[in-house]
Amino acid sequence: MSRVFKVTPKRIRRVNNTVLTPEMTVVVTTIQHTSCPFYNGAKELQEVLMRLYGYDYKKGNCSKNDFHVERLD
Repeated sequence: MSRVFKVTPKRIRRVNNTVLTPEMTVVVTTIQHTSCPFYNGAKELQEVLMRLYGYDYKKGNCSKNDFHVERLD
């Protein structure tokens, strides 16, 4: 059983020539039943950000404190 989350960056973040803005909102579906999309190193979130916006989560040195998470299901 999977969960669906809406993940929105809290502020503009410029690190290592990458830019993360609050307009880069994504909907993430986790593979496992969990209460947070960051449980597995944010693997699903990394994939969605790279696919939609070309943003590298690891290169941007992000953490869960940089995002507002809303559960949709």
